[in-house]
Amino acid sequence: MPDRPPNIRHFAAFAATVRHGSLSRAARAVNLSQPALTQAITGLEASLGVALFERGSAGMSPTEPALLLAPRAETAIAHVGSPRVTGTQLRAFLAVVRAGSYAAAAQATGISPASLHRAVADLSVALGQRLIDRRGRSLALTTAGERRARGFGLAMAELRAGLSEVAAWQGKTGGRISVGAMPLSRARWLPDVIARFVPDWPGIDITVHEGSHAELVGPLRDGEIDLMLGALREGAFAEDLDQEAVFEDCPSIVMRSGHPLLAAKDMAAAMFSYPWILPDRDTPLRRYWQGMVEALGRDVPHVGIECGSVIMIRQLLLSGDGLTLLSPDQVAVELDAGVLAALPTPVPVSRTIGIATRPGWRPTPAQDAFASLLRDVGGRL
Repeated sequence: MPDRPPNIRHFAAFAATVRHGSLSRAARAVNLSQPALTQAITGLEASLGVALFERGSAGMSPTEPALLLAPRAETAIAHVGSPRVTGTQLRAFLAVVRAGSYAAAAQATGISPASLHRAVADLSVALGQRLIDRRGRSLALTTAGERRARGFGLAMAELRAGLSEVAAWQGKTGGRISVGAMPLSRARWLPDVIARFVPDWPGIDITVHEGSHAELVGPLRDGEIDLMLGALREGAFAEDLDQEAVFEDCPSIVMRSGHPLLAAKDMAAAMFSYPWILPDRDTPLRRYWQGMVEALGRDVPHVGIECGSVIMIRQLLLSGDGLTLLSPDQVAVELDAGVLAALPTPVPVSRTIGIATRPGWRPTPAQDAFASLLRDVGGRL
């Protein structure tokens, strides 16, 4: 059974009432009759199981949970950008965007393809914009569609956060933290944090999205991911992100146990006699490796195998004389077992590891506690 979509108009009515403090002024602001606005607020209160206003002769006074939810609702409505959008249309469009097709979206949501088609078509009409182009059997977002998808995703993230805060105020456990984890963070840092976080926040679900920076940065900007962990970027790679350094990682040269390099008298010269297995050119680790090579006064050698998967790199190292640059934490089990070996780099190499979030991101109490734990655990690495 699909989850019930949020009623965007109810949230808009609620936010307007908090802002204006009066049903009549709020009704005019959102183009609703006063009875319709009253019904919208009553419906929202019923769905949340909490009173959002104290009614009196002086007007509508927001309760404490209303003051928690109102800023989130205001931000969400701004991201939606149109009073004509319904929650059903918003959810259907996002499902199709994320799944890549109507059939896949139907399978993921339990909503029929026909209903998804109709909702997305109604959304396009309501906005007066073409949102999706069909290219053969695949779908592609238009420029307007890309902009709307990001806005809708951010709106849903704000509403989820607001509802989580209201639930916490009610003493209910619940909520979710969605973490984007690049390879290094998955080795030790993030598992240690999750292990410490769960006992104190048993009602909070944690979803870990594994991937590279390129695979995770879009979902982060679109509101699907709350925070992203890994090597921090510079320049264009860091645009529209807030980045916080947490610790420095010092990669080592990693190889199989018994590798000839381990017995070399001049490791700095001998290491260029073996093939290198490294991630692609856009990654910080690859750039640091190139900087190390240039600092040694050598021409940058050809990298015959580009790979970012630690599991695959490990197998390749075990089957030959290849070398790589990795954090010892990423292969700690193999190093302890003696199947892999590591040597310090001849030129010091370090990369800054930290947390990336959207500008203006306002964490819930649970998300804030998780981020604090990331700083605490990371600071000890």
